[in-house]
Amino acid sequence: MLTDNFRHFEKRIFDLCLVIPALILLAPVFAIVALLVRLKLGSPIFFRQQRPGWRGQPFTLLKFRTLTNARDAQGQLLPDAERLTKFGRFLRQSSLDELPELLNILKGDMSLVGPRPLLMSYLNRYSLEQMRRLEVRPGLTGWAQVNGRNVLTWEERFKLDLWYVDHWSLKLDFMIILMTAWKVLRREGISYPGHASMFEFKGHSTNGTGSISSLSPSSKNGTSAQESGFALLETRSFTPELKAQIVLEVITGVKSIMEACREYGLRPDVLARWQADFLENAAKAFQGQEYDHAKQLQTTK
Repeated sequence: MLTDNFRHFEKRIFDLCLVIPALILLAPVFAIVALLVRLKLGSPIFFRQQRPGWRGQPFTLLKFRTLTNARDAQGQLLPDAERLTKFGRFLRQSSLDELPELLNILKGDMSLVGPRPLLMSYLNRYSLEQMRRLEVRPGLTGWAQVNGRNVLTWEERFKLDLWYVDHWSLKLDFMIILMTAWKVLRREGISYPGHASMFEFKGHSTNGTGSISSLSPSSKNGTSAQESGFALLETRSFTPELKAQIVLEVITGVKSIMEACREYGLRPDVLARWQADFLENAAKAFQGQEYDHAKQLQTTK
């Protein structure tokens, strides 16, 4: 455990040593892109979305927006492909839309290198094996991104993510960063041919056309999350004390999110929700203590 924590600490220092100079050097680019987004696509300039981070803890991902707010006659947003302008496509192809994620890295929500943070709604579709991608911080780039990016099938992407989880090192991270720079310059693998974005992950392997193949994501023993009792979630009652205990075990690293979900029969999205509630309540309690302390000081005066 100590060795693993030290490796994560090393990786965090590595990230800060690169991201702080990058933010300073790229500040003019950041400002220009922000202004152009405001003028061409409107407000807000940032796309914000909750994503699962290290050990499944939710965080708010930041990107420059690339889509307009164009709607149909019923007031519904048009499909992404119809809202993606030439300017938005340029931001994606040049990866300039990802620049705000440097702030996520500075804050500690993400790392420079790691599996890309996917949607919160995908958590309950992971197999136990696929959940292992949450054992490292999500990255701005990753092993899957330099080996195909969005043109990969979901099955291929998960395999590459898990390989990185098992083999990551600072040397590998540095190599991936260099490979990423080359891929960005060549604009490779931006999206699946003929589509504005990657196909939705539905809990099954895709065959590259968007249809579902007969293969389902499985753990090493061939059982899916649902088959292994992974999705008991609402059928068991958990006391507030037990919820807090489970969350603390994950946050402190006593158990990985995969181990906790397997042991207690939880879906990762449920555990992620518990973590968010726990952290929110802890923040409120801390603020309450600060208020009481300030009030006490005023009374003594």
